Amino acid sequence: MKLSSTSFADGQKIPGDFAFCTPDPAHHVCLGRNANPQLAWSEPPTGTRSYAVICHDPDVPSQGDDVNQEGRTVPAALPRVDFFHWVLVDLPASLTSLKEGEFSNKVIPRGKPGPLAAHGARQGINNYTDWFAGDNDMRGDYYGYDGPCPPWNDEIVHRYVFTVYALDVEKLPVDGRFGGPEVRAAMRGHILAEASLTGTYTLNPTLA
Repeated sequence: MKLSSTSFADGQKIPGDFAFCTPDPAHHVCLGRNANPQLAWSEPPTGTRSYAVICHDPDVPSQGDDVNQEGRTVPAALPRVDFFHWVLVDLPASLTSLKEGEFSNKVIPRGKPGPLAAHGARQGINNYTDWFAGDNDMRGDYYGYDGPCPPWNDEIVHRYVFTVYALDVEKLPVDGRFGGPEVRAAMRGHILAEASLTGTYTLNPTLA
């Protein structure tokens, strides 16, 4: 299976239109357009009954002590963990692309509603749900796509991996409120093929 995008090239920088945050010289960051990128896939295997899409950042700091702190940096040597930006399941087997901005076109404080989405699909919560849990103005369940907003003082450029999975089930066996780990677990034994694209993004002006 092959995956492509008109929004960014594999291994290249993700444009600010697809980011939750963009650089701001006065305040480090400001809110971005937060549109989901266009994705298109081809050559799915015989027997495909649905698709799932996951976007994750494998470069998120495992500890937040230094994140976005003046006069400090997030060291490159710090162990990193996955942060899920988009979890989408039950896309019909007849579908071969997602349009730019179809699932997200702005930042919505407290998160977009879910899980029901376009094409009869379902969206899980992303990890902004956890990130904003202690913020009275922003906390909520963040369903669907919310784009990059890495620490502005991180010493490394972050990677954002978009993966489309061809599955042998029409409806993935997850219910209620689910996220990336639950979907990864539910897909085990059901993945016929997968294809990925990786974009990069940083808010650190010394790395841009």
